[in-house]
Amino acid sequence: MRRLLVTLLFMLPIGLANAGTIEVRIEKMKFVPEEVRVKAGDTVVWKSYERRGYHTVWFKDEGIDESEPMFPEESWQRTFDKAGTFHYICGPHPEMVGRVVVE
Repeated sequence: MRRLLVTLLFMLPIGLANAGTIEVRIEKMKFVPEEVRVKAGDTVVWKSYERRGYHTVWFKDEGIDESEPMFPEESWQRTFDKAGTFHYICGPHPEMVGRVVVE
């Protein structure tokens, strides 16, 4: 049993090492960068660096619910499991647009 646990502990970081985390900054009423390219299994984190107000991330075309409002220093994340191009907007500020390209 102990040998199995040790083996599993060594295998866990290998699986996690393949997945990445990419940050999209929300600042000056923009998603920065506007486009990110990731691999399937990666996670994108949107973090607000605004001084006031709030923003959301909304994959409206996919029919996915809008994120909770993000106030300064708050974040929201999504893991992408399949290839494709995923467009999103900020619900309160639809002129703010971005896309995630999953390869």
